[in-house]
Amino acid sequence: MVKLLIGHKGSGKTKRMIDLANHAVDTAKGSIIFINKNARLIYDLDYKIRVICMEDFPHVTNEDEYIGFLFGILSSDNDIETIFLDGIMSHRDFALEILPSFIEKIKVISKDSGIDFVLSVSAELEEMIGVNFDNIEVLN
Repeated sequence: MVKLLIGHKGSGKTKRMIDLANHAVDTAKGSIIFINKNARLIYDLDYKIRVICMEDFPHVTNEDEYIGFLFGILSSDNDIETIFLDGIMSHRDFALEILPSFIEKIKVISKDSGIDFVLSVSAELEEMIGVNFDNIEVLN
């Protein structure tokens, strides 16, 4: 399942994602991954959550490289239950124009692997032109 938290910067998406991730750890039977732009949230998240800071991977610069990066994470841990992608629009070369393609790829990965994805997107619903919301849960 793919879940989206949407809203402009400062609308509380990151805090909600942190709460969701920390709550997910309480009931998780597998691994929880939290991907963020930098390390500033590391102390807000439960120690059992694997935090990945994209600043540590400067060569992941576009949609295809990001999808490949996700496959690398998936191949290193067969017990992943949920991946949180915070602030996807703040990662390199992500714009609203590629969001529909990226989300479709995430939906396929989720379906094929049985992993839940929770993404925060700095945009309003009406700005997400071309995104197919079938099989997506909007959390706000």
